[in-house]
Amino acid sequence: MSIVRELAKQAKAASRKLATLETAAKNDALLNVARQLLADRESILRANEIDLAKGKQAGLSPSLLDRLALTAARIEDMVEGIKQVVELADPVGQVMESWSRPNGLTIAKVRVPMGVVGMVYEARPNVTVDTCALCLKAGSAVLLRGSSNALNSNRALVASIKKGLEGTAIPVAAVQFVDTGDREAVDEMLRLNGLLDLVIPRGGAGLIRRVVETATVPVIETGVGNCHVYVDKEADPAMALDIILNAKCQRYGVCNAAETLLVHREIAPSWLPGALQSLRDRGVEVRGCPAVLKIVPEVKLADERDWATEFLAPILAVKIVADLSEALDHIQTYGTGHSECIVTNNQDTAAEFLQQVDAAAVYHNASTRFTDGFQYGFGAEIGISTQKLHARGPMGLRELTSYKYVVRGTGQVRS
Repeated sequence: MSIVRELAKQAKAASRKLATLETAAKNDALLNVARQLLADRESILRANEIDLAKGKQAGLSPSLLDRLALTAARIEDMVEGIKQVVELADPVGQVMESWSRPNGLTIAKVRVPMGVVGMVYEARPNVTVDTCALCLKAGSAVLLRGSSNALNSNRALVASIKKGLEGTAIPVAAVQFVDTGDREAVDEMLRLNGLLDLVIPRGGAGLIRRVVETATVPVIETGVGNCHVYVDKEADPAMALDIILNAKCQRYGVCNAAETLLVHREIAPSWLPGALQSLRDRGVEVRGCPAVLKIVPEVKLADERDWATEFLAPILAVKIVADLSEALDHIQTYGTGHSECIVTNNQDTAAEFLQQVDAAAVYHNASTRFTDGFQYGFGAEIGISTQKLHARGPMGLRELTSYKYVVRGTGQVRS
């Protein structure tokens, strides 16, 4: 038996006990994990330094290095995420709805754990902690396979998590880590039907595409974010500038950062020069359509690929549009169903945008950077689903459960 299959079998066995635990027992175990992560902070940071040094030698991009990096503050943020998960209501056992039939049967739709969740992810070691906290609270075991770039960081984090689970009600075997950079291990993991109940990829477009195309286990597609901010003719200029600077510059290498700015042609001549200068002052390379270059000649001319690219870098594509309809058409053509924003003081225009844009999150006068489980009050998130089944948007505890029908009778048989 392969190592990956054996790890999955151990997780499956642990999931049966985990599914029956009371909320208090799960919460106590998670708080113990949080304390252990803080106690092991220095060793985790040393392991991360090794990964960062190797990443720099390998020529990883600044955005990937940023995703890979851990700091004392980021570890504290992960611990805070665990504490928030502890404070959240436990979805397991919740009765979603119930009813009675004329024959006397009572039927209840009840939330239950997924079972075993497989996580395949790139670079970001915080995903290790977020995934464990959410899956364990939701009653599911987890099989983790991070990228080779974060191997040392993930080893240290998993070791700390397992140490934190020792002596608690949650079986240590409920957290399993595929401790290899071998790509074949991922392919095997994606075909563990009967052992894994769900696989979630979290990373770049290449990883997500590979998982979706290879897996025979059910997959939730996450992540790729070609996000837009549309500045309408009735936008407040100062608000629009604040939003695009935050959506683009607050952090570049994340899926909810803005990659394209759409501007109504009536506001473009007065607003664009100052806005683009502010972006360029922050180190952003602007690539504009021909209409943009007529107003700000010094920006680079955009090509077709720029409209479709998730840059994850200080690069922004900018296009002037005739009206809301053209903005909607552009988003429909190039958007990835992640997060889209309109800035306007016209409530009717905003309502039309919010209704027509097909994305996991749509915003009126707020930055796309809020598409995040922590910001939505979910505690940590396991990812942002850009599909429609069974979860969409930031995935918290409830999205990590399924349901079953509990039917009670008094001896009824079907005629």
